Amino acid sequence: MRSSFLRMLFVGLPLACLTSMVMIAQGDPEAAKIKNPVAATPESLAAGKQAFQRSCTSCHGVNGEGGSGNDLIPAAPDLTDKEWKHGSTDGEIFSDIKNGVPPDLNMVPFGDQIKDPDIWNVVNYIRSLAKK
Repeated sequence: MRSSFLRMLFVGLPLACLTSMVMIAQGDPEAAKIKNPVAATPESLAAGKQAFQRSCTSCHGVNGEGGSGNDLIPAAPDLTDKEWKHGSTDGEIFSDIKNGVPPDLNMVPFGDQIKDPDIWNVVNYIRSLAKK
C-alpha cells in the first residue's frame, strides 16, 4: 500500500502537473477559430499602440518585452518572442485581452475597458512587435 502511494506521489503527480501544463500551452481551441476582422493598417497599428500604452505597458513594458512582476503578481510575458503559453492566434490573443487569463486571472479582463475593435487594434500592434 505504501509503495503504491509513493509511486502515485512521485510518478502520478508530476505527470498530472505536466498534463495540465500542456493543456495551458495549447490555448483555447474555440478562440483560435476567431478571425481578426481588423486589417493591420497603419491606422490600426497606431490605435493599437495608443491602447497598448494606456492599458498594457504597466505589466508588459513599453516595448512589450515583459515585466518583472512582484511578490503578488508573476512577471508578465514577453509579447515579442515566439513563445505564447495561452495561444498564439489572433483570436486567442483577443480572448486573453478581453476575458483575462484564467484560472488565476494574473492578466485581468479588459473587455469592460477596451471596445472590441480597439482590442483587435492591440492584437495587430502586438503582432507588429514580434522580433524578426
